[in-house]
Amino acid sequence: MNGNFKAFRFRIYPGRLQEEQLAKTFGCCRFIYNRMLADKIDHYNKTGKMLRNTPAQYKSEFPWLKEVDSLALANVQLHLETAYKNFFRDRNTGFPKFRSKHHSRASYTTNRVNGNIRLENSRLKLPKMAPVRIILHREVPEIEKLKSVTITREPSGKYYASLLYETEKCENQAFSVIHPEKVLGMDFTMAGLAVFSDGTRAEYPMFYRKTEEKLAKEQRKLSRCRKGSRNYARQRRKVAVCHEKIRNQRIDYQNKLIHRLVMENDAVCVEDLNMKAMSRSLHFGKSVMDNANGRFQRRLEEKCAACGKAYVKISRYYPSSRKCSCCGRIKEDLALSDRVYICSCGYRGDRDINAAVNIREEGLRILLSA
Repeated sequence: MNGNFKAFRFRIYPGRLQEEQLAKTFGCCRFIYNRMLADKIDHYNKTGKMLRNTPAQYKSEFPWLKEVDSLALANVQLHLETAYKNFFRDRNTGFPKFRSKHHSRASYTTNRVNGNIRLENSRLKLPKMAPVRIILHREVPEIEKLKSVTITREPSGKYYASLLYETEKCENQAFSVIHPEKVLGMDFTMAGLAVFSDGTRAEYPMFYRKTEEKLAKEQRKLSRCRKGSRNYARQRRKVAVCHEKIRNQRIDYQNKLIHRLVMENDAVCVEDLNMKAMSRSLHFGKSVMDNANGRFQRRLEEKCAACGKAYVKISRYYPSSRKCSCCGRIKEDLALSDRVYICSCGYRGDRDINAAVNIREEGLRILLSA
């Protein structure tokens, strides 16, 4: 039976020697990625062909690569090969970039082979390391279903382990009966994340906006510190902790909202907006990034698929904002500053709620015609 994969993220507390081993692994993974990429570029410039190189080819020249987990280096090779092939398949994906020592993400992935990774009494056993203390704040599947572990060091200095498990596929993932009264339409907004067709609002607290003044103060202190000094490292960690708190607040709020929406409805209808283009806007970019609408849509779609609920995307060219939800007339001269929709049929209501109702009706039409 084909299974699904689900990751569980836990906080780990490595000791001093374990932190040194993790730092070695992070550095070796970054080094082998950059070295293999440079050799691929040189080989392609000389021959016009793709070089098939592996981390094992570099261990004789750089014997210190043997001190870290070989499977971590093997995963670096897989990631580089994927990025390299994606570029030649679609140039819009961009060419693989070299990883910087100071700005790249400190993480590596290792696979479970022959019991080399184990969970023992709140300890996580990793290859080439002593068991690391881990906080298991939720239940996890059986250890036999564990496929890989990704170790990450955040800019704040905290360490996390993401355990990837293979879970059985649910039999009722395909939705069957959809009740029209349990179909929800959702229109995204710059402030508050979303408005729903039942007249309610998400009321997202805008965590970044609330912390913006404090964050700016900490960043000003950082700009006055001399790079490379202890004060600079300490202040940089404070800025990272501030960003991490905003991110955690946003993720926690979105996860709870997604759970409620999926549990209370049979289908959720959203508009397929170009969030990447909206995030680059001069006036709306910061609000779009604060809402994290792109992540919200992805997680909502994944949750609907896992729970057997329908997730319907409406075309971005559908006139949800300009169409009257009462008579169906399309108002061509509707400006973005008009927050109240007034129709000649006598309908008068909130612009966003009107759009959410139209999205729901269009999504319901798509579901019934399928």
